[in-house]
Amino acid sequence: MSNILIHAADAVTTSAGANNPVLNIAIFGAFVVVTMIIVIRAGRNNKSANDFYAGGRSFTGGQNGMAIAGDYLSAASFLGITGAIALSGYDGFLYSIGFLVAWLVALLLVAELMRNTGKFTMADVLSFRLHQRPVRLAAAISTLVVCFFYLLAQMAGAGGLVSLLLGIPATDTLATSLVVAVVGILMVIYVLVGGMKGTTWVQIIKAGLLIAGALIMTVWVLALNGFDLGTLLQRGQDAAAALEVPFDALKPGNKYGKNPIDFISLGMALVLGTAGLPHVLMRFYTVPTAKEARKSVVWAIWLIGAFYLFTLVLGFGALVLVGPATIAAAPGGPNSAAPLLAAALGGPILLGIVSAIAFATILAVVAGLTITAATSFAHDIYANVIKRGEVRPNAEVRIARITIVVIGALAIIGGIAVQGQNIAFLVALAFAVAASANLPTIIYSLYWRRFNTRGALWSMYGGLISSIVLIIFSPVVSGKADPTGALTLSMIKGVDFHWFPLENPGIVSIPLAFLLGIIGTYSGGRKENSWIGAEMEVRSLTGHGAEKEVHH
Repeated sequence: MSNILIHAADAVTTSAGANNPVLNIAIFGAFVVVTMIIVIRAGRNNKSANDFYAGGRSFTGGQNGMAIAGDYLSAASFLGITGAIALSGYDGFLYSIGFLVAWLVALLLVAELMRNTGKFTMADVLSFRLHQRPVRLAAAISTLVVCFFYLLAQMAGAGGLVSLLLGIPATDTLATSLVVAVVGILMVIYVLVGGMKGTTWVQIIKAGLLIAGALIMTVWVLALNGFDLGTLLQRGQDAAAALEVPFDALKPGNKYGKNPIDFISLGMALVLGTAGLPHVLMRFYTVPTAKEARKSVVWAIWLIGAFYLFTLVLGFGALVLVGPATIAAAPGGPNSAAPLLAAALGGPILLGIVSAIAFATILAVVAGLTITAATSFAHDIYANVIKRGEVRPNAEVRIARITIVVIGALAIIGGIAVQGQNIAFLVALAFAVAASANLPTIIYSLYWRRFNTRGALWSMYGGLISSIVLIIFSPVVSGKADPTGALTLSMIKGVDFHWFPLENPGIVSIPLAFLLGIIGTYSGGRKENSWIGAEMEVRSLTGHGAEKEVHH
């Protein structure tokens, strides 16, 4: 068995050297052509805002559950978490646990009630019984910021992945920038042509491919270890102990040992962030009934749960068969762990297939994020704030299409700026912003009849501003070096203006946003439209009136 492992480890170098860019591009091209045909066919039926934004609410719970998994299992899940486990062991697996447990919050507190109360966006729910224009504006700004943070992570993964496949050196910033630009352009085309319907089908296909690919690699790694998970974990521990800078892969503290509060902050962001992610919440509006919304979340939990169990095997497999040094030196850094593991297992062909799946993952997720951001701007800011609701649906969709192009350009620029960052970590920042800016207001709107407009604005803006300010002045942006002091790990190299000690702001910004919602509500005078609050409560719990409005 040890000979097999040695052979697999040696195969990494061989496979990387024998990497066939033509084969990889052919696999990429085949996927893009097939999915583009599907998107074009689906996009033919985009005749109204309902079709473009919510796919005509024509998807079943099972289909939407697959699409949610496709939306949620981003490059951070496949590339980022695998790399985090390979480089830090136990602490890396915390991302998987946090991302999975978060779905219980979404299922139990948010999914059905959001579906019953809203129409297209998160702001529909928040403005149901509050003052429309200020609340919609705040919710739209929050949505755009969260989507932008999430887009940065996906574009960072795209650059590293394709650079690895095409043999582009990590130092060749021009070539990597061109790769990011191509991904951004493809993303814009997918969303412009297909709308929510086309995007959903791409996500369904991608979820099936990703889970199947991860399953094959998981079984392969376990087979090399006699289908004994304990043997794999022990070999991972031995491999980590033999490094020049050794660590214990099975014990906590490799990443968060110096500051356990950072771990608590990360956990809060991961567990509470999902229920505030605009592109995940928007998926609840693509099903025809609240029952299908519940069913779609249950489907998503099973699919996502299985996948995150696979990441443990994939991460330790990369630790044993590839090695942290090889991973860290590859284009994309920790994000290259999964493709390099594929190369170690099956050579250039499996590397090409797995990387094409990862590329599909990125395209599907950025498409979902882009349409969410465009919908929020067009529906909430343009139609309801600027035009005060007096706008033709066709004009609204036209503004959404223009917004898609602008967001694509911003995503390309931002993606070039964050190359080399671990994308699981970048996504955790997006979760922190979502949990701070969105979740408190959503919870209060759905469950607290006394909640008013001032409370909503204080909570949203307070959570949004505090989380972003703390991120800017954290070690993530400046002043962080590796244990040897030889390498700067922050986004901005060579400067240090950080004063906030934690890498994730969740432990401060999330409770602050909840508190600001309470203070704003009680300082805002008497109840606002209490009868509308009662109507919203009945509608959110029963769905009465939702179906009539949707079909109208």
